[in-house]
Amino acid sequence: MRHLQRWLAAVLLCALLPASAAVLASTNWYYEVDKQSPWQGDLDARISAIEEMFGGALGVYVQNLATGEAYSWQADGPWYLASLIKVPVAAQVLAERQAGTLSLDERLTLARSDFVDGAGPVNWHDPGTPISVRYLLEQMITVSDNTATDMLIDRVGLDAVNARARRMVAASNGQPEHLGPISKLVEVRQGVYGQLHPEARQLGGLDFIALRQHRVNQRPAALARTLGMGEGSFEQPDYDHAFDAYEATGENVGTLRAYGDLLASLHHGGMADVNAEQRQTLLAIMQRTKSGERRLKRGMGTEFTFAHKTGTQHRRSCDAGIASRASQAGDAANGPWVIVACTRGPLSVQAHERALASVGEALRYSGALGHD
Repeated sequence: MRHLQRWLAAVLLCALLPASAAVLASTNWYYEVDKQSPWQGDLDARISAIEEMFGGALGVYVQNLATGEAYSWQADGPWYLASLIKVPVAAQVLAERQAGTLSLDERLTLARSDFVDGAGPVNWHDPGTPISVRYLLEQMITVSDNTATDMLIDRVGLDAVNARARRMVAASNGQPEHLGPISKLVEVRQGVYGQLHPEARQLGGLDFIALRQHRVNQRPAALARTLGMGEGSFEQPDYDHAFDAYEATGENVGTLRAYGDLLASLHHGGMADVNAEQRQTLLAIMQRTKSGERRLKRGMGTEFTFAHKTGTQHRRSCDAGIASRASQAGDAANGPWVIVACTRGPLSVQAHERALASVGEALRYSGALGHD
């Protein structure tokens, strides 16, 4: 529909302008529209319908890593990336492994201050337990364990993680400035609740685990009890507004195009300190991801392998990775592809997962992911 509207506009413009201007307008239209593959118009229509049914916002970025052709649906605006930021954390861990400054068999001791709410088995361990970097790396990616993530960030350094993310984007000739600063996961909680009251920034991981036991609409009242004050002193009316205000700070926010460039570096390289062995190690772990079976992967079907990472936060979900056909037969049109998709809208996680699964179907049936 979008391309049809642009075509009609171009025709009307050509009828109204002088001949020389009409030629220029027609030429611009030709390069902007006709040079795209036919599947892009079909995918536009499908994504538009999915977004309308979802009732929120969708962002989609696709790039064929063999041909370079890219597709964007609201991919150049800011999106909260949630746990997608764990991929550059893993890349930095593996860079230090390559440098010999870290071993995957090294053990880190779990401290009480390390606990962060969320999925994953690391929180099942007692404080004082030594846990291998290999195990933490696996849990961080495959089940999105937040405690594992913060332990690894503490090991390699947050500045190094942010520098790694920027280098990964730059390695694909992307724009690193379109990726906001990455923070620890406990700092996300401090940032969100800190929008309600600044004293919440002093709380720790165990405090936030306790707050998460309450329903979303009950969390401000629970925070007020924890801080020993009334909700009337809060700076935001509810948790929704607090999260929106936190997202506006730019932490863990980026464009889907920039994140797609980050992922592309795992395919083509471009960083001497993350060689093919380390990239393949990370992609193999990403293929074992268990937290996204109902998202893009479900919609794309079994003929694709998908090395990916998911992200889930309040009213926001993402799924992003590198998809490949089991047999590409040397045809560049058959990928592999970087795919990044994020949603923002309803409270129910299931609604977001259905939308992302529908995006996977749309990619498959539009021809965006090549042909058999």
